[in-house]
Amino acid sequence: MLGLLFLGFSAGLPYLLVFSTLSAWLTDYGVSRSTIGFFSWMGIVYSVKVIWAPVVDRLRLPLLTKWLGQRRSWMLIAQLGIVLGLLSMARLDIANELTALAFIGVWIAFCSATQDITIDAYRIEIAEVEQQAAIAASYILGYRLALLVAGAGALYIADFASWPTAYTAMAALAGLGVITTLSVARPESDNRPRGLENTKGFGQNLLDAVINPFVEFWRRCGRFVVPLLLLISFYRVSDITMGVMANPFYLDLGFSKSEIASVVKFFGFGMTILGSVVAGVMVVRYGLMKILLLGAVLVAATNLLFAVMAGVTSEPSLTFLAFTISVDNFSGGLANVAFIAFLSSLTSSSYTATQYALFSSLMTLPGKFIGGYGGVWVDSFGYQDFFVLAAGLGLPAIGLVLCLMIWPPSPKVMGGGG
Repeated sequence: MLGLLFLGFSAGLPYLLVFSTLSAWLTDYGVSRSTIGFFSWMGIVYSVKVIWAPVVDRLRLPLLTKWLGQRRSWMLIAQLGIVLGLLSMARLDIANELTALAFIGVWIAFCSATQDITIDAYRIEIAEVEQQAAIAASYILGYRLALLVAGAGALYIADFASWPTAYTAMAALAGLGVITTLSVARPESDNRPRGLENTKGFGQNLLDAVINPFVEFWRRCGRFVVPLLLLISFYRVSDITMGVMANPFYLDLGFSKSEIASVVKFFGFGMTILGSVVAGVMVVRYGLMKILLLGAVLVAATNLLFAVMAGVTSEPSLTFLAFTISVDNFSGGLANVAFIAFLSSLTSSSYTATQYALFSSLMTLPGKFIGGYGGVWVDSFGYQDFFVLAAGLGLPAIGLVLCLMIWPPSPKVMGGGG
């Protein structure tokens, strides 16, 4: 569990450093909002990691696999790539090397997504079924602590020192993952033959790994396939689109990086946890679909609070910022828990990992793609119109949830087909 705590930290650290924290750095250096929006497309790498996951799962690395095993060898390569990427980013002249920054950012995102793939596999293989809940809890705790460090911690360091210092410090912390990988145990499953080495042909492996999960989902869901896939695609579009421009918005309002770290990261973190806990209780009491609808409504509505803040011409208010962040993060925590439960209910017990990976990719890809144009919208029409647009992007999800409540799928569909 201690090892998974540190691996969770290693997995969570790079994400914000190529997303919202990077957007704050670019804002500080006077980069246009349109360019900052396009930089957010680096996050799409996380959404398409399912493409190369079979390679990470099956390909044995020369020398390293014999020394560390299949999982830890890929972990080590990915973690070293993250450390080198962050160090390289810290040494760039942002004003004159934006293209290099983009390439390094994509490299970090690729290594981070690869690390996610292999840590998830390691986490499942290292312990028995009855230990998985405790292992997962330890991993999630480490991941959330890393989000605090990469968000609030990096902002504090940047405010009191500089952005290169902040990213150098993050690279040093990423080294904890390397130490952990070299220290944790090797799963016994590392000794079994894997897909590229077993007696099945390539075609059969492709059928089992990729085609069959799609076919099973299509047959089970029937006429509900399209509305379900549309809901998965649209449910998080509103909050992901808004998140791209969040840090530039706070800085443009005149808040310092330390104030953003204190209110948005630390305070917001607590409200996200509270929303998650409340969602868990409410789903049991009122049912999944009702809370899924509530989450969709709240997430869209809270974007209007940001529009109100953008329209205020007086001195920025920390109190109003704290209130807005509280409502937004609480709503996000509630909606996220309900949505994860919804996705879990759609997976088949025969293809749990593959189908959930596909769902998780689908749920973030549209929002990240649309969010890339957020900066163009801000530069053209301003923050207020952008947040109203982000709120409007939540309406399709609300409509789709209502449709599924009026015409509910059968228990076979929502129960994962047994």
